[in-house]
Amino acid sequence: MKTRLKKTIGVSILLLILVAFIGFVEKKHAERKFAEIEVFIKGVADVYFVEDKEILESLKAEFPLLEKGVSFSEINLNHLERKVESHPFVKNAEVFSDQKGNIRIDIEQHIPMARIVRSRAADGYISTEGLILPTSPRYTTRVLVLQGAYSESLLEEKDLSESHKALMELLNFIHGDKFWSAQLTELEIEKESDIKMHQQVGRQVIEFGDAGELEEKFKKINLFYENILPVKGWNAYSRVNVKYKGQIVCE
Repeated sequence: MKTRLKKTIGVSILLLILVAFIGFVEKKHAERKFAEIEVFIKGVADVYFVEDKEILESLKAEFPLLEKGVSFSEINLNHLERKVESHPFVKNAEVFSDQKGNIRIDIEQHIPMARIVRSRAADGYISTEGLILPTSPRYTTRVLVLQGAYSESLLEEKDLSESHKALMELLNFIHGDKFWSAQLTELEIEKESDIKMHQQVGRQVIEFGDAGELEEKFKKINLFYENILPVKGWNAYSRVNVKYKGQIVCE
């Protein structure tokens, strides 16, 4: 009985110490004064759609009390984090403070892998996750271009990852392949089952069909590059059709 009572008292004392310590830490945190904000953007080659200056300006506009010397009791880090993540090109943001009164913001960007272009309205990007992103007035990047009636219809959606899995698989394949990401410049898509590929080198239009059967179709395209072009020459054909199973049609 005495042993149990001693354990209960010991646990109670530890809990009181813990509560007192937490209260002390929270009090010290509230007494700290804000010094400055440091923004760190995770670098991705050729992607600069998020700028530290832009983030700082948006935070100052949204939170006018965020001035040097203000007490940390007046600052809600969660609100700052949500504001940063509202930027269309911010994939994830982590906002935290240090003992010196600095607020650090770590930002991970969305990566655009294709640009949908249209003549009478604003363009848009498709991210590697399948999200539709707006274009930026500050920066553009060299990515695969999509055009045509079907491509334009994609801009009416927010997320293509589930509704257009085959197309996303094709885009991710091209984006992740060093050769094809450099060689293929444009996908002309008037309808879902009729994808035409335009190349950086070579005048042949590759008629791909729908976005399915990637492995088989790219094997046939490689066969055309490796076995047919060296014999016939780069300008022998204007059209290469790989959409029919077991066939390569060159015209």
